[in-house]
Amino acid sequence: MSLPSVWRQYRGLILLAGMAIPSRADELPRVDEVDFQPLSAQVRRIIEAHDVLGQPLPPRLKAQLEGALNGSNQAQAVREIQEILDPLCLAGVTINPESRVKATQGPAAASLVQQGWRVFLVKVQNEAGVTAPLTARSPNAAPVYRQSSGKPEPKPTVTPDDVVQRWMDLAMFEDRPMRRPLSGLALEYRLLQIASRDSGRREAKIRFDVGQGSQDLGFRSEVDILFQCEPAVPVTLDVRDDHDDGRQVTASFLFRDAQGRVYPSQTRRLAPDFFFHPQVYRQSGETVLLAPGTYSVEYGRGPEYLTLKKTITVPRAPTHRESFSLKRWAHLAKLNWFSGDHHIHAAGCGHYESPTEGVGPDSMMRHILGEDLDVGCVLSWGPCWYAQKANFDGKLHPLSTPDYLMRYDIEVSGFPSSHAGHLCLLRLKEDDYPHTTRIEEWPSWDLPVLMWGKSQGGVVGFSHSGWGLRTADSKLPSYDIPPFDGIGANEYIVDVVHDAVDFISTVDTPAPWELNIWYHTLNCGYRARISGETDFPCIYGERVGLGRSYVKLADGKLDFDRWVEGIKLGRSYVSDGKSHLVDFRVDDVAVGESASERSLTKPGTVKVSARVAAYLEPTLTPALEALRRKPLDVQPYWDVERARIGAGRTVPVEVIVNGLPVARTEIVADGSFRDVSFEIAIDRSSWVALRIYPTSHTNPVFVLVDGKPIRASKKSAEWCLKSVEQCWSQKERAIRANEREAATAAYDKARNAYKTILAEAVED
Repeated sequence: MSLPSVWRQYRGLILLAGMAIPSRADELPRVDEVDFQPLSAQVRRIIEAHDVLGQPLPPRLKAQLEGALNGSNQAQAVREIQEILDPLCLAGVTINPESRVKATQGPAAASLVQQGWRVFLVKVQNEAGVTAPLTARSPNAAPVYRQSSGKPEPKPTVTPDDVVQRWMDLAMFEDRPMRRPLSGLALEYRLLQIASRDSGRREAKIRFDVGQGSQDLGFRSEVDILFQCEPAVPVTLDVRDDHDDGRQVTASFLFRDAQGRVYPSQTRRLAPDFFFHPQVYRQSGETVLLAPGTYSVEYGRGPEYLTLKKTITVPRAPTHRESFSLKRWAHLAKLNWFSGDHHIHAAGCGHYESPTEGVGPDSMMRHILGEDLDVGCVLSWGPCWYAQKANFDGKLHPLSTPDYLMRYDIEVSGFPSSHAGHLCLLRLKEDDYPHTTRIEEWPSWDLPVLMWGKSQGGVVGFSHSGWGLRTADSKLPSYDIPPFDGIGANEYIVDVVHDAVDFISTVDTPAPWELNIWYHTLNCGYRARISGETDFPCIYGERVGLGRSYVKLADGKLDFDRWVEGIKLGRSYVSDGKSHLVDFRVDDVAVGESASERSLTKPGTVKVSARVAAYLEPTLTPALEALRRKPLDVQPYWDVERARIGAGRTVPVEVIVNGLPVARTEIVADGSFRDVSFEIAIDRSSWVALRIYPTSHTNPVFVLVDGKPIRASKKSAEWCLKSVEQCWSQKERAIRANEREAATAAYDKARNAYKTILAEAVED
């Protein structure tokens, strides 16, 4: 007779006797008295958490769970959920009415992988309705030591026996989407993460509790489990750039097994690998530890490279080597256009290291190299200010190379003036505002900070410009007055009048919100430029360089001072890196050269020209179609896929004059560079730009007719004047009393300037 048959007969006998059924390793008690609706919400969090951890549930199980969650019979759904999830449980925990905890081994295979993390379920039968956190501990678990800013935490004395016995680590996963405390439901499932240092068979004692005094008598809250730990293999990666004579480089790698689980496990990654990334970055010759098996690998190196796929099989061997050849579709540096992201952080937001300290320069440089970002500006800001500012010295960081530059500067975020708009201060010589020793002593509005930055030769502007500038429509330009209630380029509307702003940032907030205020101030004759940024890992945590500025350095020699000066002069365009607008000019005036100014003695026609390129995947997949149809205020805000025309492979190139498209052509987005040109009529002093919306945008060339200033639109002047009032209504109360007189005068100057421009502007 088979074992299941014996068990069924035994189970029937003890049920007839009215006895409790003992738990076995392949069966956990079923719970029927539980409300379906909160249980279903908890199960959906379990599904999402597996995805977050890079170990998604198999598609078949997901489909079965969806069927149960969407069924009409709630009692049956509760049973089905347990039938689906119980086999994934390493342990079952029962909390009796007296809050005593009892644990038993579950039916899940006790299988681990060396140097990797596995995620298991724990079934919790909560008869007491406890809402304290469920904790798991083990004498076999080694403490996790992290380094912050190069300073290791002090370690306790470790005996030789400790080295043998502490072979594993474990933790209950309690981050979002999960919740730390138990819900109090009679049934729920929790996530337990376990990692192995070793390979082979290892036993662990795991103890569960819900607080002091909850351990069950007779040590029944403990369960001893024998694990089989699969050995990992050091896989050496040979990484070469096919486009650059086979040069060895750093690249991005995403390893997945047949079940879609990510390796190395995202859980508990330590810098330079970040837990919020599925990918890791490795230089040619470096290794990654993988258990024997077959993996799919996605690899690339930023948006100018193709994302390639390869299947590798790691054998049971002491070592293994795999080769990867990278392929570019564009090489802007070879065209003397150099990419940069001037807004990335080494601490705070997504970084799991101590938020007040963060990761070191070596970690950030690895990510800059892995995304082929020519210039990376690492900005110290409020949450990490006192630790990260130690990396600032007003110079390039020593880890920089001739082809890749990294520099530490400032984002004024988490400072008293933050309510008026966060600021990027680049190329500073000094990072402490005069006569201050603490953040709290800095000015409480933006203009003094911007002027201080410029006074030392800095290039200064606003970060994540769109926040607080949303409009009721998505038109460009829009004449709706934004609320000015955010941390974007809000006080820019005043500061630009004082010639205190070199740029406003784009790409990391919705394009209509960013560009609208810029278009209006350009129409009034002001000449701040735009730049591209990511705000990694706060707005975008996926990778550095999702938003970029491409700056022309005519001699092909990368130099930080000249690169950042190119931002100031507008010798640049912004992009997600998937489309490019190079060598834009109006007649013989190239953008950013000769003050970007073309003079006409009278109204006439100018020739607008550029070399343009974009890359779209040849096939419009459902996932790409879903991205293309997202509203403009949903990430990714700038992406070439949003510019795709229909289901084809073309994108539009538009000429913009005074904020309005006046000419258009379409190009095939196959990665090839093409020359485009337009004949454009200019009837008054105007600004001219090119865009592929919303994926790339040039800075303007200013065409002056008969030497007159640009006064392109009365509506824009009215919009700016009303916006000053709206901005003041939101910011005035947060400006310190002793600074309010100066702020009032600055706002008055802006009001008067826009009134004058309104009187001089032409009718729309």
